[in-house]
Amino acid sequence: MTDTKRDVFEQLLNAYQNLISKDNDDENYRVNITTPLNILYDSALPDDLPVIPELIGKYLIMRKHDRGDLVQALDEGTSFLLDGTQWESVQDWFWFSDVKDSVDTFARAWVLGVWRVEETGEIVKLEEEK
Repeated sequence: MTDTKRDVFEQLLNAYQNLISKDNDDENYRVNITTPLNILYDSALPDDLPVIPELIGKYLIMRKHDRGDLVQALDEGTSFLLDGTQWESVQDWFWFSDVKDSVDTFARAWVLGVWRVEETGEIVKLEEEK
């Protein structure tokens, strides 16, 4: 699922607007509209997903698959070869980028396991381990 909580709220709002435009006093009808949306809302992604560059996302995925931890990812982010592109230092983005609080942004993406790609707007969600 890539719907955010805001997306689900808008679906609920549309359903409500459709409901009030109809002349229907059936309580079960109202419950049948809201119950599935409540379930969707509970599983929806946060509205304020962290936004990170694609290459940083690839680095995050690589470190997660290596079963590294966040401290290692922040500490060892130098001179990795990602998709044939030499990233002189992933730490440059952490410490010297124009992104305000880039370390915090990376940490949020790490903990949530989901982020938005800066260049494309695509939502990337890590697969849960089995």
